[in-house]
Amino acid sequence: MSILVQADTKVLIQGITGSFGAKHAQLSIDYGTQVVAGVTPGKGGQVFEHGGKKVPIFDTVTEAVKQTGATASAIFVPAAFAADAILEGVDAGLALAVCVTEGIPARDMIEVKRALAGRKTRLIGPNCPGIVTPGEGKDSFGGCRIGIAPGYIHKKGHVGVVSRSGTLTYEAVWQLTCRGAGQSTCIGIGGDAVTGLSHLDVIQLFHDDPDTHGIIIIGEIGGSAEEEAAEWIKKNGKKPVAGFIAGATAPPGRRMGHAGAIISGGQGTAAAKIAAFKNAGIGVAPTPSEIADTLLKMM
Repeated sequence: MSILVQADTKVLIQGITGSFGAKHAQLSIDYGTQVVAGVTPGKGGQVFEHGGKKVPIFDTVTEAVKQTGATASAIFVPAAFAADAILEGVDAGLALAVCVTEGIPARDMIEVKRALAGRKTRLIGPNCPGIVTPGEGKDSFGGCRIGIAPGYIHKKGHVGVVSRSGTLTYEAVWQLTCRGAGQSTCIGIGGDAVTGLSHLDVIQLFHDDPDTHGIIIIGEIGGSAEEEAAEWIKKNGKKPVAGFIAGATAPPGRRMGHAGAIISGGQGTAAAKIAAFKNAGIGVAPTPSEIADTLLKMM
């Protein structure tokens, strides 16, 4: 089992003809992801070829969905147009949109969040590495990779990983893999101030997945998403959860990398998030290098 995507999920790539989109389309195909379509306005009718696979390109997401049955998309579209790309997927009825693009204006994302309300589409990102459900083959080949995460570090197993930080997602995954503990699904939700799925959304999905036996949650300073997830875990959690909070040494008022990683008015501090984790029974890793071991000792 896994959450959101499986090995047979049909994926389309928005921006497949750009250099970044093309490269990661190739990597996803190599990983075994069922990439069935590309979308670039004005280039409908062309074909994207890689590794003997021919992927048709369409002018619109709606047309791509109608012709191929795609249910999920990876969005590699410049920031000025990325919000419209997300909304196009929502209008086409996609189950999942993964937006890798960084630098999308917050106002654009607020409009996207409003548009998502009551719709079937779930959004991961923006400014995120995406989602990987590892497969059964060597280097987890045969799974589903949507975004930019390195596929080879994953291993099929029973730990769910959710993180605001892309690189710390990879760190936790690789630690688990090196210890022989694979992952059910790994999700980098993105570090912007306005994003789609939250820590809590993903934690609830992992909680309901019978094949996810333990959970790693990685947060950052800024906002209250980690505290909200911790409060839910305290009241409802029945699986071991370990976590890490990045940014403990960041000075108040200074943005640290991610748009959402900023402390203001005394809110969103690492100390407050760590305290919320401990109060909820979440094992707290003191350093990034101890994330996997902290969870595995609890399982």
